[in-house]
Amino acid sequence: MKAVLITGAAGGIGSALVRVFSDAGYGVIATDLAARPADLPCEHYFACDLRRTVEDESFASEVFSGMRKVLDGRPLAALINNAAIQLLGPADTLSREDWRATLDVNLLAPFLWAQAFLPELEAARGVVLNMSSIHARLTKPSFIAYATSKAALTGMTRAMAVELGARVRINAIEPAAIDTPMLRAGFAGNPSGFDLLKNFHPSRSIGSAEGLARLAVSIVRSEDIFTNGSIIPLDGGIGNQLHDPGC
Repeated sequence: MKAVLITGAAGGIGSALVRVFSDAGYGVIATDLAARPADLPCEHYFACDLRRTVEDESFASEVFSGMRKVLDGRPLAALINNAAIQLLGPADTLSREDWRATLDVNLLAPFLWAQAFLPELEAARGVVLNMSSIHARLTKPSFIAYATSKAALTGMTRAMAVELGARVRINAIEPAAIDTPMLRAGFAGNPSGFDLLKNFHPSRSIGSAEGLARLAVSIVRSEDIFTNGSIIPLDGGIGNQLHDPGC
């Protein structure tokens, strides 16, 4: 059985990724800062501070060694860099710590984890799949740090595909609004606001975490090495839509 490694596995999108990959027959090694959810169907779970793997090389080596141990020589079909943090604030209040935390988790960790598992991924002709965001291309006020980190993640995806060539496929998905408990919580008591967001998309819908996960599985399953360096929007068409004043 091939294995996949999924970061940020306890959140709405992460748990959907774990479920769908597990249903597709992959052995899932999952990690998140939070404790393991009781119903998460993964083979192994590591409660791990992703940022610490960036800042502390000894800690990172310990985490990666533990994951290699449970991998136990099986092919590593994919590393899914899903974990992210979203620290919001205007340009005049964002702190150095906000920037460091955002870049550590959203950009440097995906690179360092891909670097660490490159031998296993190359041996399995595997995939690094980065969860970027529509904010890499289109953003709004107070998302400066998050949008910058995602734009850099998308750029890194392209650059790594050029760097690694046929050794390992490197791709990214750029989702727009995805229906998760976190998104719903942001509209608590404001159902009309949620409907407005839904109808703002040309598809008149919000993306589903399961749909995103199915797309991820299809990318990983594909044996076409030409699917490399691809940045795939999952945005209900909103990335193509121009909104003029008064419209």
